[in-house]
Amino acid sequence: MIYLWSLFARRPQRRCFALLDAAGICRGLHQAAECPASGHWVEVHETRLAWIDQPLPASARVMPVVGQPARRRALAA
Repeated sequence: MIYLWSLFARRPQRRCFALLDAAGICRGLHQAAECPASGHWVEVHETRLAWIDQPLPASARVMPVVGQPARRRALAA
């Protein structure tokens, strides 16, 4: 029965990351729920082995979403 419930349980979304060196060359690929802590990892839409030892295409990067505050305070006049 537990197995049946686990089929419907929500799992963390896996995201794709690419490790870039100082020159912008892709040195590694990783999939995880969170960005790896060490190294210069950038989020990408997908992982492609052809990117290893190549410059990462600009179209591959995921643009970070800048959120707006839920509520704005009115300025006192």
